[in-house]
Amino acid sequence: MITWVRYAFRNLLRNRRRSLYTILAVAIGFAAINVFGGFTDYIYTNLRESFIYVQGNGHLSVFKKGARVGNTVEDPLKHLLTREEILRVRELAEADGNFIGISEVMNITGLISNGDITTIYIGMAWVPSEKYAFQEKARGLMSQLSFFEGKPLGDDLEIGIGIGHGLAEKLNSQFEADVILMAPTVFGQINAVDAQVLQFTDASMELLEDKWVVMPLSLARALYNTEGASQINLLLMENANLGVVRSAFEIKLHEAGIDVTVAPWRDLSPFYVKVEKMFRVIFLLMFLIVSIIIVMSVVNTVSMAVLERSREIGTLRAIGARRYRVIMLFSFEGALLGLFGCLIGVVILVVALAFLGYAQPYWTPPQMARPIPLEVYLVSDYLLFSALFLTMLSFASGVFPARQIARQNIVEALGHV
Repeated sequence: MITWVRYAFRNLLRNRRRSLYTILAVAIGFAAINVFGGFTDYIYTNLRESFIYVQGNGHLSVFKKGARVGNTVEDPLKHLLTREEILRVRELAEADGNFIGISEVMNITGLISNGDITTIYIGMAWVPSEKYAFQEKARGLMSQLSFFEGKPLGDDLEIGIGIGHGLAEKLNSQFEADVILMAPTVFGQINAVDAQVLQFTDASMELLEDKWVVMPLSLARALYNTEGASQINLLLMENANLGVVRSAFEIKLHEAGIDVTVAPWRDLSPFYVKVEKMFRVIFLLMFLIVSIIIVMSVVNTVSMAVLERSREIGTLRAIGARRYRVIMLFSFEGALLGLFGCLIGVVILVVALAFLGYAQPYWTPPQMARPIPLEVYLVSDYLLFSALFLTMLSFASGVFPARQIARQNIVEALGHV
């Protein structure tokens, strides 16, 4: 076997230029696949990190049963968890060793006014220290970015709020400007509280920039006259099995007589799921296109070699080489073209990633209000799979042109011109 591989390598050197062009085609295809694969991993990772850690949604969320219909939230004040339910859920979560973070959250909506302009707002309220504890667990790019301008909200700054950049423009607001928040309480009465704008923050969706408001949970409870919460977000340990933990915790809650629903983060982030599906389809199409190009390149190179070496093949057959040996010889040549192409592709990939790291380009992804660094991750699984697949594909590509000549009559092969 090693002897035939050595012969295949020497045969590639007969026409160095043709072999080099084929190797470069494989290399560029290999690099392109892994650059796009690394970009998709960058998208997946940062969308996931943003939703779970930066936005403070955690891995699991506990809702009052009936609070959600599909991906939509019902009336935020209609299905609030009571104070007793919140304390019981927290007690069970703290006793469970799989959770490292707990955060109470309330969905809020109402009117905001600066005295001259009044407009609607939509947003979230949470305990600032609990959300910051979630954010501290973020890794990579998401741990390095700040998504607000101004002062951070604090547990002791009960009247401090953050508003979206679009809402700040609509209200012509400045830092530390006084505003009035108005909303119906859980009892149907209209209530109003004074607040102070401490920060301009990015909304969870760009479409909400002109309506987005965030505030401490204590201020929201005073505004809505309740001690409840819309949901309780739970952050899991990194190596915890999400499905198993969710099922076990849901059983504990039901056994405790708490009528709630436990939803995993993917069910609460339809945007992430849609983006993931879209990029998987794009990646598959790109992989198929690159594979077809590589197959055609290898087949063309091996076919030319077969035509040029018909007499050599006839001689091999005349001295006793079996047909499958001839086919294997050209298959090894194709495999070597693929293997060398992948090795050079790794070099091209590393150079491309190094250049990207040096240039540090920025871009604004969909649903985001500000540009962030563009990165491409080096994913070992993609590297190994693509290298193995493309090498095997190149090996198989050498079989088809070799089969025809291997079946040819020995005399005809020897007399081929």
